[in-house]
Amino acid sequence: MIASKLPNVGTTIFTRMSQLAMETGALNLSQGFPDFDGPQALRDALSWHVANGHNQYSPMTGLPALRQQVAAKIQRSYGVRVNVDMEVTITPGATQGIFCAIQAVIHSGDEVIVFDPAYDSYEPSVELAGGRCVHVQLDSQTFTIDFNKLAQALSPRTRMIILNSPHNPSGALISRAELDQLAQLIRDRDIYLISDEVYEHLVFDGVAHASVLAHEELYQRAFVVSSFGKTYHVTGWKTGYVVAPPALSAELRKVHQYVSFCGVTPLQYALADFMAEHPEHIDELPGFYQAKRDLFCDLLAPSRLSFTRVTGTYFQLVDYSQIRPDLNDVEMALWLTREHGVATIPVSVFYQNPPQEQRLVRLCFAKREETLRQAAQKLCGI
Repeated sequence: MIASKLPNVGTTIFTRMSQLAMETGALNLSQGFPDFDGPQALRDALSWHVANGHNQYSPMTGLPALRQQVAAKIQRSYGVRVNVDMEVTITPGATQGIFCAIQAVIHSGDEVIVFDPAYDSYEPSVELAGGRCVHVQLDSQTFTIDFNKLAQALSPRTRMIILNSPHNPSGALISRAELDQLAQLIRDRDIYLISDEVYEHLVFDGVAHASVLAHEELYQRAFVVSSFGKTYHVTGWKTGYVVAPPALSAELRKVHQYVSFCGVTPLQYALADFMAEHPEHIDELPGFYQAKRDLFCDLLAPSRLSFTRVTGTYFQLVDYSQIRPDLNDVEMALWLTREHGVATIPVSVFYQNPPQEQRLVRLCFAKREETLRQAAQKLCGI
């Protein structure tokens, strides 16, 4: 019998719900990916590079041209200069970047604080490094950090805190004031940060994203992770990056080179070209997704679902208490998929101990207008 290193881990809820949507023919608003293609110019650039011989290994740290574009984007977005060679590492997906950062600095017996609801890749990565996750629940209504709870969770074994803003699944944002509060709390402690900022450019209503990259004190102890897939509508390209101070980047790269060695070369060439030629894409992205959010929420207004419009990501949480309060959220997600043709994600799967009274499911609005209208019609008919 195999002695599993992850005995409590099965197939992710995202895979299961997407599979169920496929089996039932339901509209898939569960897994977080667009049902439309990335920019034509980006896809054309990929075809060109594949056809013109850019198909061998790239440098382990990532294609220089792409790392330069990442650094240029960071300077434009946050007014911060990072060293292209020593601080920017391209990885095959943000999840791999998070995994490598955890493996680089977490040792057996270390504790890592995660905020529930938390993305599901964090804890298995910590366990594989021999560490243990300490779960601190965000406020059940606002999904903000309770700093009293965080302070109580800190111990001499605390080695890392994982932040996620904009937050998946809630869409909540961490403010600059909260980053300042965190800096004060851990100033005299030997604690690293992972700041999962894959939705950094999906922030709405004129609000600015507060990146750890722009917080000089916190950045000195941080791995900041982002995703080309989320930003450029190409989640299947599985390409991301990690920005960290030179000493932390060096440790990250020690792990990265033995997990995948490098990212996919022609994808990196295409992204570098597109970023150089279309810097406006990032500026237009908040408005692009805010329009989808607003359309979807307007369409859902007549339904019996209740919600507050998200301030970030491309996910909308909805409360179904007025429809089927007798069902927990996993049962509700299955019922919606099988009986009403809309696949969702239950929020309880992001918790160690989900609030018993919570009745929330997550809907992805990174979809074509036709898809959103069809989904809303089905949901309003319940």
